[in-house]
Amino acid sequence: MALKIREISLHLDEKERSIPHKIATILDFDVEKIRHWKIIRKGIDARRKPDVLRVYTIEFSCDDELQLLKNSSTATLEKVEDFPVFEISPLKKKAKILIAGMGPAGLFSALLLAEAGAQVCLVERGRPVEERLSDVHSFWAGGLLNPESNIQFGEGGAGTFSDGKLTTRLNHPGMRSILQSFVKFGAPEEILWQAKPHIGSDRLRSVLINFRKHLLALGVEIRFSSCLTDFQMNVGHIAAGVINGCDLIKCDRLILALGHSARDTYQLLAEKKVLLQQKSFAVGLRVEHPLELINQIQYGLCTHPQLSAADYRLAWNDPQSGRGVYSFCMCPGGQVVNASSEEGGIVVNGMSDFSRSAENSNSALVVSVTPEDFGSDDVLAGLYFQKKWEQAAYRAGEAGWRAPAQPMLEFLNGRGGDFKSSCRPEVIHADLHKCLPTFVTSGLSRALPVFNQRMRGFVGPEATLIGVETRTSAPLRIIRDEHGESISHKGLFPTGEGSGYAGGIMSAALDGMKTATEIINRSNAF
Repeated sequence: MALKIREISLHLDEKERSIPHKIATILDFDVEKIRHWKIIRKGIDARRKPDVLRVYTIEFSCDDELQLLKNSSTATLEKVEDFPVFEISPLKKKAKILIAGMGPAGLFSALLLAEAGAQVCLVERGRPVEERLSDVHSFWAGGLLNPESNIQFGEGGAGTFSDGKLTTRLNHPGMRSILQSFVKFGAPEEILWQAKPHIGSDRLRSVLINFRKHLLALGVEIRFSSCLTDFQMNVGHIAAGVINGCDLIKCDRLILALGHSARDTYQLLAEKKVLLQQKSFAVGLRVEHPLELINQIQYGLCTHPQLSAADYRLAWNDPQSGRGVYSFCMCPGGQVVNASSEEGGIVVNGMSDFSRSAENSNSALVVSVTPEDFGSDDVLAGLYFQKKWEQAAYRAGEAGWRAPAQPMLEFLNGRGGDFKSSCRPEVIHADLHKCLPTFVTSGLSRALPVFNQRMRGFVGPEATLIGVETRTSAPLRIIRDEHGESISHKGLFPTGEGSGYAGGIMSAALDGMKTATEIINRSNAF
């Protein structure tokens, strides 16, 4: 047996080796009785800044554990329960599965299905991560945009160029399995116990390469530069996928593990009369501050060797409009990036490397958008809404790949503030009120003073806004039943973020695992 104790606090200058003594003092027993201990969770408590605390949950073993648990009066001591195991059953009969999309949902559905014995073909419209990285860097250096290999498309999906954030509110035994898989493929082991784990865009790339090698070793067929352009039905059931307009891949099941930017695939689904539904999302801008400013606001300290770059989360419900205004995908110590994926439209995102040591921090500031704002009953109206404002941003950049940007004070008051951004290839000074709907810019204008009350200094001369952030989530949902199968097309399984059922690496990976499990269980039931 082992015990777990929560709320073990260390000041910034205290060493982690003092943790056993802290435990012994709290529980009033001899520290020599502790045989083994390890960190299973670590977070930050900055409520009394600048006296910032590191807060730990510790698993330990010691002499007389049962007696210690019985005699303890602290509510933070408990018996360690084993992590629930996420198990799958082997397939009882052969199954040929085609998976379109190599983001988290596609990767983890492929992993489970291959381990269960399925014949899996995994297709990705973009390129392997090594080549994709070269394409992105070339674009950032002023080269041409590759519409099939960019920040949105390619091995790993859009999350490859983000921060590798692994935070989620979901509680499912598969979550532990996902984290363990990432560690197995080269992610830092600390993601298993960090309160807000992240891999970093730089380290995530090598994790993806190792993931790919593992899938290949399991017998998965992987095809890059292979876009699903059509599919065929036979007697009301999926029979094959068409790749690049010509190659036919026969399959028993087709898993659509799309990204939220697969607009041509959405168009295909609409034409094939797959049941789709409009869906709410959010649009807005990126805000960029000096890293040390955010640290000072959040920690009361500009820097400390025991503190990583500070993050934040802001949310406010606008009483005037009834809309939510909130921060999204915060990237401490990172950079803003031009994440465009098609000609004539600009969209921005944020990313951080594992060290989070860049001089700036950034986050999206977005306002909720509902189908009522789309102006049409067309299931693709949300997509067209996104494109409209991305094209407005492109025009504001004077028909180039320069992202429109504006000092925050000028956005609010018409003047003031510095104009500086890390965004590549470059930014251009513009009036951001012309790049978004009025209800979005007015909502942000009302929210920013509220956010400044919560984070003093958030609104100031060093803050820059960059536009536009439109792809917070999928603009539609591919309707599926309780088993994850399309209601309109049997054998078609939409999963992950692009299908409208997830948001972020962890939830997308979990959704892919659930889809794979449903396919396995239903195949074994017949």
